[in-house]
Amino acid sequence: MSDYTTWPTTAATPAATAATYPDLAGKVAIVTGGSRGIGAATAAALAANGCAVAIVGRDIQALRAVAHGIESRGGRAIWTAADCTVPDEVEGVAALVTEHFGPADIVAAFAGGNGMPVPTVQETPAHWNEVLACDLTSAFLTIRAFLPQMVERNHGVIVTMASSAARQPAGSAAAYAAAKAGVVALTRHLAAEYADRGVRLNCLAPSATENDRMRAAMTQDQRDALGRSFPLGRLGQPGDVAAAALFLASDASAWITGATLDVSGGKVML
Repeated sequence: MSDYTTWPTTAATPAATAATYPDLAGKVAIVTGGSRGIGAATAAALAANGCAVAIVGRDIQALRAVAHGIESRGGRAIWTAADCTVPDEVEGVAALVTEHFGPADIVAAFAGGNGMPVPTVQETPAHWNEVLACDLTSAFLTIRAFLPQMVERNHGVIVTMASSAARQPAGSAAAYAAAKAGVVALTRHLAAEYADRGVRLNCLAPSATENDRMRAAMTQDQRDALGRSFPLGRLGQPGDVAAAALFLASDASAWITGATLDVSGGKVML
């Protein structure tokens, strides 16, 4: 695990949304999977609303860039490299954040991925277990590391990351769909279990969101065609999902828990 720090770099992550939630100012937020895409946009949005943000991921250069971008705009950020499928590393993140910023108010458990399609007849037990660890176990371990301090303080918000693949059949691997459906169920279960302790848990389920991996795999024409398949006529952007995460993290959603918010351009209707 890397020590928290920031480094000068020309890369920057712009604030994800212009929305302002004054109640977020001064809170401590953790974003796993924060080195790029939705996680980076969410970290920037939380920082723009006055949160002290800890960014967690595995790409050190990208983490440095995100943290530097936040600090260059006057925000507070630290970064640490960790594998969220490894219990000791996640516990180390919790200890580091608590020491540096204090107890967590907001946890965005966004680490994951590995959704590339694999025909199920070709699926291997090793890949199946890898995807479940990456997309479901990582969420559990992250929640497990931060939930006790929230319960002790009778206060906290956790936002998890599912996918439209958990909501309806899609082009992803069956393992990914099962893992993300597990995230939805885990979120609902814990929301019910800890509602009377002041802890809210909600889940985001994005559909196709443009990111570096998509741009590397698809041409602009292919991305445009995919975007036209959505009722709203375009692909999602990281800022679209970050805006939803910001809402769920804020007191604007104070009477919402156990919900799954589809950020999918209307495709969940199809």
